[in-house]
Amino acid sequence: MSTVTGNWTLHRKARARAVRRPWPLRDRLALAAGVAAPFVVALALVPFRTSVSHTNAALVLVVVVVAVAALGSRTAGVVAALSAAAWFDFFLTRPYETFDITTSRDIETAVLLLVVGLIVSQLAAHARRLEVITVTDAAYLARIHRVATLDADTVVDEVRRELTELLGLDACRFQYGTLLGQPARLHNDGSVTVGRRSWDVDTAGWPEGEIEYRVHANARYIGRFMLTPGPGPVPPLQARLVAATLADQTGAALDTAGSAG
Repeated sequence: MSTVTGNWTLHRKARARAVRRPWPLRDRLALAAGVAAPFVVALALVPFRTSVSHTNAALVLVVVVVAVAALGSRTAGVVAALSAAAWFDFFLTRPYETFDITTSRDIETAVLLLVVGLIVSQLAAHARRLEVITVTDAAYLARIHRVATLDADTVVDEVRRELTELLGLDACRFQYGTLLGQPARLHNDGSVTVGRRSWDVDTAGWPEGEIEYRVHANARYIGRFMLTPGPGPVPPLQARLVAATLADQTGAALDTAGSAG
């Protein structure tokens, strides 16, 4: 029972840490825009609602959804799509200024507006994420290339510094050939496990305590980096994958040096 209670306590602490992480200002502004922008645009279309077709009005609102999703997050895009469908119904379909729709054509238009808005918001948010990855990939590749040129005398210290910066760690140390205890483990695919359980690091934050990353070379265990997470947000998957690549290069350098010796 004490083990179960302890695990639950750690889980609650980790979730509390995740909840305390504030959203970036850009995402908060985009979320506010997702609520307000469709309302403002739909209200601006009110003087023209008898002359502009419902299809064209819906397309205008889709453009608003795309803009919000491209500038903000996927969540902001979804909120904008829901807001656009609601205010399209309220301001631009009969009976006006109610959430009732009397014609099947208007119902179809409202539903299509919602569906298209949701789909396009996903695509826009995905495009934004790919743009960020493209921008940061050059820096990541530079780190990997720099570490690949190091020898065994300097690679461990350099990788410790790189991991600390990439993962926002409070501390990072390397243990040669030791496997004491059962700390949480970071894997080379960026995932984290606690014992035999998978840990959703993106949702729950880092688990409590040190986290190990085991270093191998030619299927032979060499040592492990012991990572102490910092108070900031969990780094994205791309950063964790680069961190794993850098740590694996340590194993290759140490193995080469051992073979030469």
